[in-house]
Amino acid sequence: MTIENQSTTPVEIGKLIGVVEEFRNQGYRLVQIGCTATGDLYEINYSFDKDYTFRNIRVTVTPDTEIPSITGMYWGAFIYENEMHDLFGVNVRGMNIDFKGTLIRTSVKNPFGIAAGKGEKQ
Repeated sequence: MTIENQSTTPVEIGKLIGVVEEFRNQGYRLVQIGCTATGDLYEINYSFDKDYTFRNIRVTVTPDTEIPSITGMYWGAFIYENEMHDLFGVNVRGMNIDFKGTLIRTSVKNPFGIAAGKGEKQ
C-alpha cells in the first residue's frame, strides 16, 4: 500500500475565495473544513479531493477576523461553517444557511474558542 504524500498550502484570507474557486473549476470536491485554536489564532484547514489526490489549504486568522463563506461554490460547506461559528466563535460571512449559533448547542458558548485579545480559551 502506498501512502499519498500530502502538504498544506497557506493561503491569505483575501485570496481564499479565489483559491477555492480554482479547486471547484478543476473538478475537486470538498472533503472537510476543520478549525483549531493555536495560541491566540485559529487555523482553518480546507481539504479537497480529485481522483484520490488530496489538496489542503490553510488560513490562519485572529478571533475577530471575518471569514468569507465558500457555500457559493460548495453548497454543503454550510455545515462546517456553522460548526466553526458555534464551537469556536469564528465569524463566517455569507453562509447559504446560517443557523445563527443554534446548529450545535453546548452548555458553554463557543467551548473551543479563543477569548478575543487574551489568547486564552473561553
